[in-house]
Amino acid sequence: MKKHLIALVTSLLLISGCATSVTSDIKIETEAVTTVKFSNYKTYTWLGSAAILYDPNGKWEPPGFDADAEIKFLIDRELRQRGMVEDPINPGLIVVFAAGIDMTAVRKEIKSGGKIGALINVPEGALTVALIDATTGVAVWAGLATADVRQSPDQEMIKKRLDYAVSSMFNKLPE
Repeated sequence: MKKHLIALVTSLLLISGCATSVTSDIKIETEAVTTVKFSNYKTYTWLGSAAILYDPNGKWEPPGFDADAEIKFLIDRELRQRGMVEDPINPGLIVVFAAGIDMTAVRKEIKSGGKIGALINVPEGALTVALIDATTGVAVWAGLATADVRQSPDQEMIKKRLDYAVSSMFNKLPE
């Protein structure tokens, strides 16, 4: 499972061939329960993580990179910056994330001035983070980052892309 998560997150972090910056292809969406005041939450715990990977050719195994640990580190950092502390005994929020990659995703590409498009293989990756109220069991906030996936990533690029994705999500967390 760890290999799959690494591959999944790696894909999220890779540079798009037409991207003008290392993060320009990353799209962020969030949704929150509007009646929840997030500043009232002071503690959290981890439910776990999940990976969904479809990589039939086995092209995603960056050596020495633990994507699961990196994502957890980044989320911990964001929650601590908001004054929360990890408390597995009496949490206010339960945190969970899932990452996925689809190496067979296709997109229609239309050449400049053309009307007929061609389908091209553009692998896609996604990272979802959810915050669940520990008392009610209701998801009160969710963030989603999606991006194109490219092969042969280096660890620093992956870290930059993950950092951008997680930070951007949590920047949209209401007060």
